[in-house]
Amino acid sequence: MHISPYEFGNIYNKDPLRDRKLLLNKSEINKLFGKIKTQGYSLVPISLYFKGSLVKLELGVGKGKKLYDKRQDIAKKDADRKIQIALKGN
Repeated sequence: MHISPYEFGNIYNKDPLRDRKLLLNKSEINKLFGKIKTQGYSLVPISLYFKGSLVKLELGVGKGKKLYDKRQDIAKKDADRKIQIALKGN
C-alpha cells in the first residue's frame, strides 16, 4: 500500500512503499485466507483511518454479484435516471 510521506517532514520520513504489518492473530489470518481460497470470496478494504501514529484498515470479506443481479441493478439505475430527467424537465 502506498501512503504518501508527510510533505513537511524531514529526512526521517518512512518509505511510502514499505511493507506493513497486518496485526491479526495467526488463526484470524488463516480464517481469512481459507475463505478467500476455497469459497471464492474477496478481501475488500472498507475503511482506512488514522489513530494516533497508526493507520488502521477495516477489512471485509465479500462475494461478487451474479450476472442477473447486475442486470437488475443496471435496469433500476436506468429507470431512476429517466425519472430524474423527467422531473427536471417539468
